[in-house]
Amino acid sequence: MATMRPYALQETCCHPPSGVPGQAVIPSGPEAPAAARSFVCEVLAQFAPTLAESIVDDVRLIVSEMVTNAYRYGTEPGDSVLVVIVPAVELVRIEVHDPRRKRPEYKPESAIRARGRGLFILDALAARWDVDDRPFGKIVWAEVAC
Repeated sequence: MATMRPYALQETCCHPPSGVPGQAVIPSGPEAPAAARSFVCEVLAQFAPTLAESIVDDVRLIVSEMVTNAYRYGTEPGDSVLVVIVPAVELVRIEVHDPRRKRPEYKPESAIRARGRGLFILDALAARWDVDDRPFGKIVWAEVAC
């Protein structure tokens, strides 16, 4: 796999890096999922322009769920998450790095709670996904088949 270059997300716009597909450092907070969706869409438009719109939609939803979980459960105020997107011929890999080791957990089904469905969405849309430890935190990753 090629070396990735870090990419700092600008507050007012989001442009993917030139060259090898990208990484974005996104400040943690309620606006993080939207910033991640925008970044991923721009990377896919530049590096995988023939990707089916349905796959782009799945990737966009997956990254939104992963970043939402990272900012809600994997960060403290002032932290950031790292979003990595690697489009390839047969799949698109999404990684979200956060500074906590606490692993995601399935929430029991509830008609009252409007949250807690993110891992079920990953199960439904990703070909596979998992969690890896890193020295200071974790990486939640998913692969979407093209």
